[in-house]
Amino acid sequence: MTFDAAQEHDTHRLGLALGQAAQPGLVVGLNGDLGAGKTRLVRAVVEGLDGSPRDVSSPTFVLLQHYAARLTVHHADAYRLHSVTEFLDLGSEEWTTDSGIALIEWADRVADSLPIDRLDVQITVTGESSRRFRLTAGGTLSEQVLGQLDCL
Repeated sequence: MTFDAAQEHDTHRLGLALGQAAQPGLVVGLNGDLGAGKTRLVRAVVEGLDGSPRDVSSPTFVLLQHYAARLTVHHADAYRLHSVTEFLDLGSEEWTTDSGIALIEWADRVADSLPIDRLDVQITVTGESSRRFRLTAGGTLSEQVLGQLDCL
C-alpha cells in the first residue's frame, strides 16, 4: 500500500490509523532517511493506541524506549548499532514477540533478526513537508493490520 502525505497532518492521520488498527504482537519496521518522519509517525501511532505522544522521543541515544498505551509500545532505533548482535542484546527477541507492539526505526539494519510477519514502512521525503509511505506486510498479522488501513 502506498500513502502520500501532502503535509504533516496526513502523516499524523496515518499514524493514528495504524495505532488504532494495531494488534498484540505487531512488529513495525520504519525506514527512511534522517528527518523523514519516523519518530513523528511513532508519536501518532502511540496516540492512536491511547497513549501520550508527549512521552515519545527519538531513541537514537538510548536505543530503546517503552510507552504505556492500550498495548505496550516498544520503540527502538537501530541507527547507531554496529551489528545485529547489539540489537539482540537489547532483548529484542523478547519484546518483538510479546503482546505489545514493536516500532523499530532503521529496521533495515537489523531486518534479519526481525520476525518475517512484520509491517515494513518505507518513508520517502517528497517535499519540504510531504512524504510517501510504502507499507508492506510480511505475514498474516501484518496483512490484517494493513487491510484496516485501506480506508485512508
